[in-house]
Amino acid sequence: MQLLVELAAATMLVAITCAVHLMGIAALMLLLRLHRRRRPADARLIWEGLAIVGAATGLFVLHGIEIWLYAGFYLFVGALPSLEAALYFSTASYTTVGYGDVVLAPGWRVLGAIESANGIILLGWSTAFFVAIVGRIRWLESEIENTQ
Repeated sequence: MQLLVELAAATMLVAITCAVHLMGIAALMLLLRLHRRRRPADARLIWEGLAIVGAATGLFVLHGIEIWLYAGFYLFVGALPSLEAALYFSTASYTTVGYGDVVLAPGWRVLGAIESANGIILLGWSTAFFVAIVGRIRWLESEIENTQ
């Protein structure tokens, strides 16, 4: 029975973190579009550099929110004894580092493995998004070089 509860919790957390990620990426895309419209043409590369920094910061915050969601759940169900342990475990699992010095209470270990799978997928999604942004900057650089 506990495995069914654990799998239901994992499904819920994966769905929530994917929805949070989707909304976060959409918000970053919207901000980048607004940013592109308002930049002066003579300082394009500086503004695009700021866009890269802003996107990286936004993605970092987004992943932080998702890690805190898992950590909060671990605390809520008593799978880990403290906020520090929950954040440490969640960060290590989400990023697939997985040190193993802090482990979940019995009955919640499958959730930790699922968090790793969820984290690697969301990190990959962010990487693809970030590569697309940097690719756009390189395209603009070549456009500027061609017009000079």
